[in-house]
Amino acid sequence: MLTQTTSRVLEPSDLDAALAVLDREPVANAFVTSRVQIAGLDPWRLGGEMWGWYEDGMLTSLCYAGANLVPICATPRAVRAFADRARRAGRRCSSIVGPAKSTADLWRLLEPQWGPAREVRRHQPLMVADRLPEAETVAPDPYLRRVRKDEMEKIMPACVAMFTEEVGVSPLAGDGGLLYQARVAELVGSGRAFARFDADGKVVFKAEIGAATDRACQIQGVWVAPEYRGTGLAAPGMAAVLRYALADVAPVASLYVNDFNTAARRTYQRVGFQEVGAFMSVLF
Repeated sequence: MLTQTTSRVLEPSDLDAALAVLDREPVANAFVTSRVQIAGLDPWRLGGEMWGWYEDGMLTSLCYAGANLVPICATPRAVRAFADRARRAGRRCSSIVGPAKSTADLWRLLEPQWGPAREVRRHQPLMVADRLPEAETVAPDPYLRRVRKDEMEKIMPACVAMFTEEVGVSPLAGDGGLLYQARVAELVGSGRAFARFDADGKVVFKAEIGAATDRACQIQGVWVAPEYRGTGLAAPGMAAVLRYALADVAPVASLYVNDFNTAARRTYQRVGFQEVGAFMSVLF
């Protein structure tokens, strides 16, 4: 056992200790927890390293270092240690994302070497729902359904449009979209991609349940086709996705949203999502 205060790259044998840390905040940590439960701590399978921070021999904080840099239950001392390690390794991530306080602290330490960022979103409300709204408030859209495996060609343009609007760059850049298409196919194949189609088979509303554990899941990729915005599709669509999430995946559904997206925040509140915290994202 480690007896000093230190950080190190975790190994597969550290899995139980890492899961215990992740389990302290099941909603905020759903993204990383879901990956660790599937892949363990082997960097090749996990898609990145898991850094651990020990105080008096006990693992107290984590940082996932892959395509995203994600501080987890990170104390101020842990954040400093993770920043030191990240500086030494050099930037290999496309974003830093996590609970607003620890992410802000981490970015403050990294910005002199890693900046400037393409965009910094300092306050992204984290919202949760554990029950459906009353039917008279918002009835779930009866036309929303799971996307079938043979509908990849229909759902991909909507996914690309959503990602490009949300992140500011196309997911098709770099590898031509191979990784992104594989991720969408994974969500479709696992029954966690949902859409409403119009009479011509075009997607008019869509969302996915991304990260999923037995305690919480995360709704992502919410998108309404531009020509249908303002027509009242979003709230019933979200209610329908929430119904699937709570019935089939986890007892709590979460999402995080940009604070400047007032229309989306109003929609989520109508469906019954309540603000419980905040994330922050630094995009490169």
